Amino acid sequence: MVLYQSLRSLEDTQFYVMRLFAYVSFIGFLMTTFFAFFLFSRITRPLNQLNKAAELIARGEYGSRVPIMSSDEIGELARTFNRMGDQLLETIQALHNEKEHLTSVLGSMTDAVITLDVGGNVILANPQGERLVREWSAIQWSALPGESVPPAARSLKIPEPLQPLFETVVTGAQENVAKLHVQNGVWSVVMTPLYSWEGVRGAVAVLRDVTEEHRLDKLRKDFVANVSHELRTPLSMLQGYSEALLDDIAATPEERKELAQVIYDESLRMGRLVRDLLDLARMEAGHLEMNFRHVDVSGLVKRMHRKFAALAKEQGVQLSTLLPDTPLELPHADEDRLEQVLTNLLDNAFRHTPGGASIRIRAERSSIPGTGPAVMLEVEDEGQGIPAEDVPYVFERFYKADKARTRGTSGGTGLGLAIVKNIVDAHQGTVSVRSAPGHGTTFSIRIPV
Repeated sequence: MVLYQSLRSLEDTQFYVMRLFAYVSFIGFLMTTFFAFFLFSRITRPLNQLNKAAELIARGEYGSRVPIMSSDEIGELARTFNRMGDQLLETIQALHNEKEHLTSVLGSMTDAVITLDVGGNVILANPQGERLVREWSAIQWSALPGESVPPAARSLKIPEPLQPLFETVVTGAQENVAKLHVQNGVWSVVMTPLYSWEGVRGAVAVLRDVTEEHRLDKLRKDFVANVSHELRTPLSMLQGYSEALLDDIAATPEERKELAQVIYDESLRMGRLVRDLLDLARMEAGHLEMNFRHVDVSGLVKRMHRKFAALAKEQGVQLSTLLPDTPLELPHADEDRLEQVLTNLLDNAFRHTPGGASIRIRAERSSIPGTGPAVMLEVEDEGQGIPAEDVPYVFERFYKADKARTRGTSGGTGLGLAIVKNIVDAHQGTVSVRSAPGHGTTFSIRIPV
């Protein structure tokens, strides 16, 4: 038996198998590609979008969101991410609003607020605090005797007056309150430590300018002390001379009369002090009664000359007046109060001018900047003068009482210049003083026409 097979049929079978393999491979490639695109569109692309949105949020674009393309786990992840973005945006906006609110509050505060890190560097300050740091840093504080710190080294550092308090707060980790005297100012400082997880990370200082309060408190204490002194002296004399009369120490009528005269003079002095205190209190409270009418200034000056001529002759002082050729008039002024002003100034002039010197009363036309024409009255003496450092304080109550408790024979109360200033202010005028030790004093008053 002979068996055989055609080679052609074998080749056809082989070709068929190869073609079938090719078809299957092509279909498999198409299915793989389709599945890859399916995975890319359903999984990879949303993840890439999530990644890009996260990068945008990290750069500060908090409004970035991811489109939701399915309802499966990827879509749920996108929805959760968007909710997180909304909540984050709301939180950022709330923090921004709080920051703006805090900035507005700090900016509107009259107190200076300075925040410092643990190294003493200024990290935050409101406008008042920045101004204070610049001003205090510009002062040439000496780190050591003969050594000064360059401005560049202290521009961002805590000012030197605050350093001891800052070290105490950071070291002790507790609030501290103190008062600082810096140049001519007085500052109340409240410094509180700032905490973190590791401990104290710095401090915040609140500074308030209490210079005016300090000055007023000093004036109050000085006022009480001076009034007590001014009343104690005549009261002591009244008590002493009254006891002398009661004990019949004065043997003759002349001696008793002399003691009674001293008691009478001291009672008048106390009366003047009380009257001046009441007048000054009414003036400062705004209850000063003014009677405005037409005033002949030239006639007022001449009357004051006649009033003090006898005293000038008695003390050997030459009293003169200097008036313009044309009459000086004020259409709206209180003549009695202006006479009180000139009386107080002339009393001071005679009290401090020695015999043989001169006192001049001058009146002339002038002007007040920003107000217009005015009449100027000047009282010039050749007395002992006022030191330059004391000139700014001559219009305060009991100015002379701080220097010398004795008022002299004229019995001044120490309130005359304070009353002068209040009366001139009531006329909307100005008062100034020029003086130098040994060269006399000149008081200038300008009353607007």
